Amino acid sequence: MRPFSIKAKLGTLVVVSVFITTGLLIVALRTRTEFQFITVFSVIATLLITQFVAHGLTAPLDEMRAVARSISHGDYTRRVSGAGRRDELGDLAQTINRMADDLEAEDRHRKELVANVSHELRTPIAALRAVLENVVDGVSAADPETMRTALKQTERLGRLVETLLDLSRLDNGVVTLKARRFEVWPYLSGVLKEANLAASQRHLSSGSGNHSRTDVHLHLDVSPPELTAHADAERLHQVVANLIDNAVKHSPPHGRVTVLARRGAFPESLELEIIDEGPGIPEAERYRVFERFNRGQAPSPHGPGSDGGTGLGLAIARWAVDLHGGRIGVAESARGCRIQVTLPGTAERRG
Repeated sequence: MRPFSIKAKLGTLVVVSVFITTGLLIVALRTRTEFQFITVFSVIATLLITQFVAHGLTAPLDEMRAVARSISHGDYTRRVSGAGRRDELGDLAQTINRMADDLEAEDRHRKELVANVSHELRTPIAALRAVLENVVDGVSAADPETMRTALKQTERLGRLVETLLDLSRLDNGVVTLKARRFEVWPYLSGVLKEANLAASQRHLSSGSGNHSRTDVHLHLDVSPPELTAHADAERLHQVVANLIDNAVKHSPPHGRVTVLARRGAFPESLELEIIDEGPGIPEAERYRVFERFNRGQAPSPHGPGSDGGTGLGLAIARWAVDLHGGRIGVAESARGCRIQVTLPGTAERRG
């Protein structure tokens, strides 16, 4: 039992009351005072001590009740002031404060989610509406160039909806891994070819938009060449594709993005690195880059008008790595950004 626990305080109250009563009884016997006066004095002294102890116990409970009522009404800013107590009430106060912190953070994330999704949806919808209104009003003809502009915004909407669906699967935990053994070189080579093809298609459909990068060189380095791994190929595709897309967006003109693959510490485990030559990520921002809708603070190499994406790519990459029981993080780099991914393979997962 802790020395400052409620049980200890109540035990002390009983002991003190007994000592007071016994002391007054001894005084009465030695001074021949009537027992009626001793009884009255004993009751008064015991009540005063009990009132003092009871106030110290009930006042924090009243405050906790008020804070809990405020939380139930949606006010997550209030906190219990008795968190520094060294008893059970102090533990309860700390628990309520932590709960309030979590609820406040969740409420803030919910509001940010609604605001960001609304913003991301409004932009392509407004552009698509403008194109269609011009066609309907006769301002623009329904020629291939106009239709390509409309198709571009429709594809952007499709990509946003797909990332939001991935986010929903993340929250609901409905995705299961379908891990298999595969050869790393042909697999990653296919992912890089798809990334090049997608960039070329976006470049053609958007003219010479700044966000459609075809000038960045993608380089693959797998060692040993016969390297194999055990993972969910579809989820790993999400990881690599999102990391490449993020690296390309932040690369300088005619820059280079390198994908390194090495054997991990466990059987069929895999270590990946995606390295770019962009401005890099400040150390203070590295813990936030994998949060949802976080686009970072590094300036875009294409100016403020470039498309920064939805801010969901790295969050989905972290989710897919977590499904494997792996690790993802930003590593130190002399130039640009270097993101490391470690997948455990088969041995660690069985353990």
